[in-house]
Amino acid sequence: MPHPEYERLVRCRDAVAAKTGGFRPRIALVLGSGLGPLAERMDVRYAVPYADVDGMPVSTVPGHAGRYLFGYIGGVPVVCMQGRVHFYEGLPVRDVVLPVRVMGLLGARTLFLTNAAGGVDPAMPTPSLMVIADHILFGVPNPLAGPNIDELGPRFPDMSAVYDPMLRALLLEHGHKMGLPMSEGVYIQMSGPSFETPAEIRMAGLLGAGAVGMSTAVEAVAARHMGLRVCGVSCITNKAAGLEADHTLTHAEVMAAGDAIAARFSALTAAVIPAIDRLTADSREE
Repeated sequence: MPHPEYERLVRCRDAVAAKTGGFRPRIALVLGSGLGPLAERMDVRYAVPYADVDGMPVSTVPGHAGRYLFGYIGGVPVVCMQGRVHFYEGLPVRDVVLPVRVMGLLGARTLFLTNAAGGVDPAMPTPSLMVIADHILFGVPNPLAGPNIDELGPRFPDMSAVYDPMLRALLLEHGHKMGLPMSEGVYIQMSGPSFETPAEIRMAGLLGAGAVGMSTAVEAVAARHMGLRVCGVSCITNKAAGLEADHTLTHAEVMAAGDAIAARFSALTAAVIPAIDRLTADSREE
């Protein structure tokens, strides 16, 4: 008998497909806080609000439009999450990763994750971009906990290379060619919604993290469980707590910094999507 959560995913997939004429994306994008304008570079054919899909969680965070966009970037068929849902919104983690799983069931074989993050490394400039090399999941449940959804993947999936090395190299190559402030590092996901304390940031630094945020890692785990190739970029919008004396962190600051780099990040993404598509052609299911 199918896993009940798999049946729910299939219902959501079928409901979305019915609204998009069976559009089959090859690459899936998730846009983080302040990065929604990237969608302006898409040749959008369909927009599906999460609220219009029965069983789909709905984003409640400012800066997250809460909808799927289907269309083309550089001629490549893509599906874009313009806004995500978060564990701190009071949702079970299975709901947090549901939209990503649905994109995989719709046909996407590569997932490109983005987020707004705080810089843990004091030397990291703001704003800048950090290609995610690995992650630490801290204080948030693993999305694969509980009975395994055998229809999606194995009980004990390997996570030794969550973020595809070839895709990471491609992102860095394109970023450097465009003169963007780019680095590579480890991302740590904490639960939120409060910003981290200075002590927590010192801990994150000791663990090897370069950036901290409240999303992304659980989505990457769920995607790898399904066999998708994954890459990710953090937009470093601010210095994390304790790195700047007497500085109070706000969501408005995160949004403003995201806006400041959104145009350059959008240009990078538009340039790299066709290259990712060519690189991953052998892993697609036609």
